[in-house]
This record gives sequence, structure tokens and C-alpha cells, in this order.
Amino acid sequence: MAIHAYNTMSRKVEPLKPISPGKVSIYVCGPTVYGDPHLGHARSAVIFDVITRYLRTKGLAVAYVRNITDIDDKIIDKAHIRNQDVKTVSRYYTHRYHEAMRQLNVREPDAEPKATEHLIPIRDFILKLIQSGHAYPSGGNVYFAVESFKNYGQLSGRTVQASAMPSENPCDNEKRHPADFALWKRAKTGEPSWPSPWGGGRPGWHIECSAMSAALLGETYDIHGGGMDLVFPHHENEIAQSESLFGMPPANCWIHNGLVSIEGEKMSKSLGNALKLHDLLERYRPKALRLFLLSKHYRHPIEFSHAAMKEASARWTRLHRFFSGNPDLVAESLKTGFRKGHLWNRFCSAIDKDFNFPMALSVVFEGIRDINRNARNFSNSMDDDPAGGLNSHVSDIFFICREVLGIGHESSDEVLIRRFSDEAA
Repeated sequence: MAIHAYNTMSRKVEPLKPISPGKVSIYVCGPTVYGDPHLGHARSAVIFDVITRYLRTKGLAVAYVRNITDIDDKIIDKAHIRNQDVKTVSRYYTHRYHEAMRQLNVREPDAEPKATEHLIPIRDFILKLIQSGHAYPSGGNVYFAVESFKNYGQLSGRTVQASAMPSENPCDNEKRHPADFALWKRAKTGEPSWPSPWGGGRPGWHIECSAMSAALLGETYDIHGGGMDLVFPHHENEIAQSESLFGMPPANCWIHNGLVSIEGEKMSKSLGNALKLHDLLERYRPKALRLFLLSKHYRHPIEFSHAAMKEASARWTRLHRFFSGNPDLVAESLKTGFRKGHLWNRFCSAIDKDFNFPMALSVVFEGIRDINRNARNFSNSMDDDPAGGLNSHVSDIFFICREVLGIGHESSDEVLIRRFSDEAA
């Protein structure tokens, strides 16, 4: 494969080498559903949506899994605040997340496992870690023994000592080492609980992803993704759990997207500055918001501002005018078939270099500019110039926007679909 990506584990750009030729398996950490989705959720979802779309257009069979954390301390706290049961809260915010993803034109993953629906593989995973000496029960909880895993810290660069976080939690007295983390948490009064060999309780955050990714994709898969804020402790702990049990890393490539900031400050719910997606989608067009999220390299931070959204909205208007103003040209180019012309090759060259979305977008808009300025100079016949002709350029732009970037113009899509359906009839 010619596709390269930055691997957080090796700290360098490497060629993607699927475990099974022609197939790519991807696991991405989804939201913890205790509140409305925010712009940070959208950035991760859109980035991996485009990556998945692109791999499929290159002929690869992609198995894409994105989980939902539907049991967690924060969800329990929100249920208490709202005087509702945990299931009601998690279902409501899962629905809100899905609703926002549909508006952003993010395609559904092939599987979306929830922690509460995979308790059997989670408990089995924990039991095997105990039996292998990498975990231990204590007071109804089960902890992972970080000192039992010699490679702990390989992803984040943290030592075991530096990983011990200060805490006033009385449960920390039950740990053998301050850096040990919970695999199973005993239930407190009034909390949801499931049976286990260690008593009633629920899974910890990190173990759910190790267990569910292994159950759905195998002990080792191709790509594990998520936001940069998950490198430690979440992904570091996933590696420790999975590699301790299976003797091999859970993923061959770790891809992390940069975070969203507002006026130079990291955006997060804990800081109280999270931009809710539903509010943004009421103010801006979804495709403009999607263009904004793709406007910076995925590994770099992106700063939200109304000026940045104004620019993204202007770019969307430019696309809208191009497609709506040239329906016959688009129809004719698609009728002759998608042939992967020069513009498509330039687009792929940008994406293949560590998923450089800004460069890929520049190819699209340069193509539109060239068509608008020099339409007369293009060959109007696909036979005369199949790779660089006018029809080829328009077809490439339409295909790229609709199938890869997810920013196709819906009204022109519907017109073309009806037109081709009528002709076929």
C-alpha cells in the first residue's frame, strides 16, 4: 500500500501494512454518554469517517468499530442529578450523539459495541488477567498490576512512577501500587450492579475497550484511533491489559487526532467551555462545520472561532454554487463513468501522506477554480483526454466530495439520482 500514517507508538510516519491483504480493521474510542456531544467528539468522528471512506474507495474491505461507554462514574453522577436511572441517561445521550453524527454526514460504524452489552467477554478478560498474575482482586474491586507489565509507558513515554496520580479515593489503599488501575469496580449503594466472581459491580473504563476490540476484531488489529487526550491513561492501559494477556500489541498502528481549543485553551467539559454540537448545528450548516474540522492536519490542534467558521462557510458556498450551477456538466461527467483522472491522483497523493486533509481540500478547490476559469480549454470528450478532460475533473470532484470527504451537495445528488433512474427505466 502507498498509504502512510503517523504511528503514535513508533513516533514516525509509516506505511500501513494490513494484517490481512485487502482488509483493514479499525477500532476507535467513541463517547462516554453522560452529556450532549461536543465539537471534540465531532472532530474524532469526522476524521475517522473520512479515513474509513478513503480506504474503502481504494478497494479495501474495512471493518470499523467505534464503541459507546454507557456505564461510568460520570454517567452515574448525571443520573443522580437528573433523578433518573443510568440506562435512561445513557440512552438519551447516545441518541443525541447519533442525531448529531447524522447531521454531520458521519456514516455509522460496522459495529458499535456498548460496555453493558459485553459483560461476559469483559469478565472473562479480567479473570484471565488474574490467573496470569497481571491483576488481583481487593475488597470487591479488581486492579491491574502495572509493575507486572514491563513495557508500561511505551505509548505515552510515562514511567510507572510518573503514572501514579494523586488521589483522595479511599479505594487507593487497597492497591499494591498507586499506579494500579481498576478493571472491576464494586458497586456502591444505589449504583447499577452486575454479578461477578468478585462481587456485584461494573467494569472499569479501560477494560471495556480491550475486551470488546478483541471480541470483534481479534487479538491484534490494524488501527486503533481516538483523540490525543486518550493516549494516557486510556490507551496506555489498554495496551498493558491486552499485551499482558495475548503477548502481542492490540493494534499495529495508533492514530490520534489533535484536540479542539477555544481562544488558545483546550476545550473540555470539565473546563466548562465545551461547544455543544447541537448548538453549532443550529448556527452553521453541517457541511461547513465538517469543512472546518478538516481544515487543519488531523494530528494538529484546531482552534474554533467564528472567523474560522466564516471561512469554512464561504468554502461550502463555493462548493454549493459549483454543483448547483453545473448540474448538466456533473450529470454528463458521471454518465460517462468515474475514471480516476489527474485530479483524483493528486487528491490521493495528499491523502496518502499521513491523511493530509487540508492539502487534499486544496486540490478540490484548485480543480474548481481551474474549471471555472478555463472550461473552454478543457477537452469535452472523455475519449480525447480521459484523464485530464473537463468531464474527468468534474467527475473526480463530485466523487471526492460525496464519497470521501462527505461534503457532497445533497440537492444535486438527488437530481442526478432521479435523472439516472429515469434514464435506466
